[in-house]
Amino acid sequence: MDFTPTEPQAEARELAARIFADLATPERLRATGTGSDPELWKALTAAGLVAAVAELGLLGLVLLLEEQGRTTAQVPYAASCVYGQLAIAAHGTAEQRERLLPGIGDGTLVVTGALPAQPAVRPSAPAQAAVGPCGRRALSGTVPVVPWLRDATHVLVADAERRLWLVALGQGTGVAETELTAPWSAGRLTLHDAPAEPLGPHHPQPDAVSTPAPDPSPYADVLATARTAFAGLQAGVCAGSLDRAVAHTNTREQFGRPLATRQAVQLRAADAHMDIEAIRVTAYEAAWRRDEGLPYATHALTAAWWASEAGQRVVHTGQHLHGGAGADVEHPVHRHFLWGRQLDAYLGSGGEVLQELGELIASGS
Repeated sequence: MDFTPTEPQAEARELAARIFADLATPERLRATGTGSDPELWKALTAAGLVAAVAELGLLGLVLLLEEQGRTTAQVPYAASCVYGQLAIAAHGTAEQRERLLPGIGDGTLVVTGALPAQPAVRPSAPAQAAVGPCGRRALSGTVPVVPWLRDATHVLVADAERRLWLVALGQGTGVAETELTAPWSAGRLTLHDAPAEPLGPHHPQPDAVSTPAPDPSPYADVLATARTAFAGLQAGVCAGSLDRAVAHTNTREQFGRPLATRQAVQLRAADAHMDIEAIRVTAYEAAWRRDEGLPYATHALTAAWWASEAGQRVVHTGQHLHGGAGADVEHPVHRHFLWGRQLDAYLGSGGEVLQELGELIASGS
């Protein structure tokens, strides 16, 4: 395996790093609050960094998300790329790709995801009356928390049978604000006979009793892709937290010496560095395997486990090494702490993904 970025991937990463550094400053982030930064989103889409993801692959996206995480830039970049650009490119019909991908690429369409599968989401009864052309259905149910819902035009919803549906926000949908640990906008999504289209060729009408679709499936691929991508985002969040801690301990003096000269500080920072490398390399491997068309379900779960378990250790370290300043909720390092704790549990906590990984290995899948 070779994780060396291709020339287009390296160029895209450098461009993303410049845009995030210029526009995701602490001052702008404070002013943005929990919403997204429209100027930053416009800059990213105008630079082609959303449209290019289909060509850069999942490894390319992971590299770009690392740069977003370093600054905790307040845009729905990961969500729209994973649940929109990559999901539709991989599993959408030709008509869906032609209709939706240009809008996602230029930022006029923003897609977020309601994954893992939601038992509450179901085709409206009677099912026969809900079926429309091209397999369109009406969905009803509730998804308690959907990140970036305020900014989205579409939501990729997974029902209890692990079928994927695209829902355009509007008719039959209700959104209520909710809070997350991280300052991302999020909402409670309510569907009441909401028009929905299946992702890809339309699903056959379910029997009265259905069973989950066998993996690998579009659902399994999208969920594994999301876990890998958000692990890459976590690697950047953690790297940014540690960078701030290193800068602080190199300039903050105690008894006439910089804190960074203390062995306890050095060891704590070294442990955090190794944790970050573990998150990064497992995310790279999972992404590389997907791009190469190799099985990667267990690798995505491994990356998600490291992002959860190691991620929370690193952001706690970053805050701790700032001493009293780390307790200030207005300090930039606190954003890394909040993002890291949110990503710790997003798409499954460490214990949940470890159980899923064990079951997958035991089944021989």
